[in-house]
Amino acid sequence: MIILKNVALRRGSKVLLEGASVTLNPGEKVGLVGRNGAGKSSLFAVLNGSLHEDGGEVSIPAQWRMSQVAQDMPETSQSATDFVIEGDSVLMAVQAEVAAAEASDDGMRMAHAYTALSDAGAYDAPARAQSLILGLGFTVAELDQPVNSFSGGWRMRLQLARALMCPSDLLLLDEPTNHLDLDALVWLEAWLKNYPGTIIVISHDREFLDAITNVTLHIDHGKLVRYGGNYSKFEDMRAEQMILQQAAQAKQQEKMAHLQKFIDRFKAKASKARQAQSRVKALERMEKIAPVLADADFQFEFKEPGSLPNPMLTLSESSFGYPAPAEAAAGTAPTVIVKDVSRSVLAGQRIGILGANGQGKSTLVKTIAGALEPIAGEIVRGKGLTIGYFSQQELDVLRPDDTPLEHMFRLVRETPVNARPGYNECREQGLRNFLGTFNFSGDMVKQAVGSMSGGEKARLVLCMLVWQRPNLLLMDEPTNHLDLATREALSVALNEFEGSLMLVSHDRALLRAVCDEFWLVSRGGVKDYDGDLDDYQVYLLEEARLRREAMSGKK
Repeated sequence: MIILKNVALRRGSKVLLEGASVTLNPGEKVGLVGRNGAGKSSLFAVLNGSLHEDGGEVSIPAQWRMSQVAQDMPETSQSATDFVIEGDSVLMAVQAEVAAAEASDDGMRMAHAYTALSDAGAYDAPARAQSLILGLGFTVAELDQPVNSFSGGWRMRLQLARALMCPSDLLLLDEPTNHLDLDALVWLEAWLKNYPGTIIVISHDREFLDAITNVTLHIDHGKLVRYGGNYSKFEDMRAEQMILQQAAQAKQQEKMAHLQKFIDRFKAKASKARQAQSRVKALERMEKIAPVLADADFQFEFKEPGSLPNPMLTLSESSFGYPAPAEAAAGTAPTVIVKDVSRSVLAGQRIGILGANGQGKSTLVKTIAGALEPIAGEIVRGKGLTIGYFSQQELDVLRPDDTPLEHMFRLVRETPVNARPGYNECREQGLRNFLGTFNFSGDMVKQAVGSMSGGEKARLVLCMLVWQRPNLLLMDEPTNHLDLATREALSVALNEFEGSLMLVSHDRALLRAVCDEFWLVSRGGVKDYDGDLDDYQVYLLEEARLRREAMSGKK
């Protein structure tokens, strides 16, 4: 078992842990939670030996093998398969011994080495590695491609596969879902449920934590507090504790009043509007999230839109994809991913965009946002339509050398005069005040965006969206860099938003909480999806299986 006894941990002058004690048993699946900056990643560093505690004792069984995802971006021309196989440290050590035995010309040593090689699974290693790679969303054609040929997010998936390839008794996972889409996430959950060892995971995805953990370890004011159960169970117990604590009562009640206003508003509509029915489960748990929101760095709300055109926009026999590169020869055909789409987005609709990896979800949203032109057909936008677009890659809209204040000034210049807020809100002090509501204050408003964390960049994009007062929100993976508290704040803000919403996300809790209906992007088309997210997870696993079988047949 893992035992921490009276552990003290400091980073510079900041005290992260003081007199912290906890025991974790073999085979437990532990979710490590706490505010940003509470010390979660630093505790991981203590467990893996890269950081030493400042006091107390940390005990991990000496015979335990540990695996974790390397955080560096791999730079190698190795094939994806060979790179992942090297994650099996036991196999690598045995192969080194085989080479040494052969060089020594010692028959007995070679015999032992070959036996160890077989025991280490050398002969099925490529198949094991490729199963992991395919599960995480790669295609069969990519198995032999060099690691350097993939983008950063896909290289990090290979690092994850490499960590899973390593035989281990303790698996440390720090935000393993950040670079995954929903189909890869569903596969990873299934894999981790069958993992026999101990898992400690840091994640901001509540449904992921609920699916795989049975213990929650909360870093709270320098202490380690152990809760039996997954994240939702922890949330329930934490809410009860806060209600009982006199010091937290006032803050709790303030948050509860805000949430009750939201609940009353939509409960009143539940018997009249089909759209409200799917939020019943979300409403039932709203009171539970008050403690999480109490810990949030900030809360926000979208302004009431100036107008609500209906329909917001209409797609007429539209096809989406990517045009031929400008340098390509004349006559080169564009790549069509989704075709012949005819449907409308109405005022007040809240649509979740579903679809397996590579089917065109982001392409659809990019085209509606105007970042891509439709390949065919047309998109008719309603009079007065104002789109707020959150790109999956924040740097698509952020300039790394510019400051938050410069981004806001540019936004003012690019916004038509008749669509801007009041005069004072467009001046420097007004923009500074607005940035301050998103925790950009003092010198931060003049800090280069490129030097900011992923969470800070995401917060700036949200700030810019709210300032524009959109009536249609297009959000492509908005939670990638947000902690749990900020995700809940976003959920509340989206539920109070008066306009229409189109959301692509692998965060199932967010999809459940804010979407009333789903569109499925699949096999080159877009159709209504009548099932729920549980049905969709089954669909994704089946689609992935069929895709792998089809690709294996081609290979």
